Amino acid sequence: MEVGIADAINKYGFPIIAATGIGYMIYYVWTWATTEVKPVLSEANTVLIGLIDRIRMLDNDLIRLNQKLNIVLMLRGKEIESERHLEDVKTAASAQKREMEAAEQQRRAAEQLAHQTNIDVKPNGSVTVTETQGNETVTVNVPSTKK
Repeated sequence: MEVGIADAINKYGFPIIAATGIGYMIYYVWTWATTEVKPVLSEANTVLIGLIDRIRMLDNDLIRLNQKLNIVLMLRGKEIESERHLEDVKTAASAQKREMEAAEQQRRAAEQLAHQTNIDVKPNGSVTVTETQGNETVTVNVPSTKK
């Protein structure tokens, strides 16, 4: 004897047969989810955790590299600043050297002038200049301005 769905509905009623069908559907979905989907989700969760760990490691590496880059830039800035300071020192040294050379030239010119001219500075501050050119002698007295 074959029992059909219509006979089962007539014998037990539609609500009982519908509840049995829905129960079997729930059982089928539950077994499918636990046997097929749960292992795949577990594997995907493991992969996801591994990827999150890698991202954290990369983030830590980026933070370290950023700190190193900041230190290098800071040191490079100090190096550039020290190079500028060194250039300033070199410029100042060359300026001082030129000043010394100019002072030496003035000293030589003063010596040459002193050979040509007799200059006498007295303790009271007055100056007597005597210059001889050929047969002529010129004497100039400059009184002191001190009081």
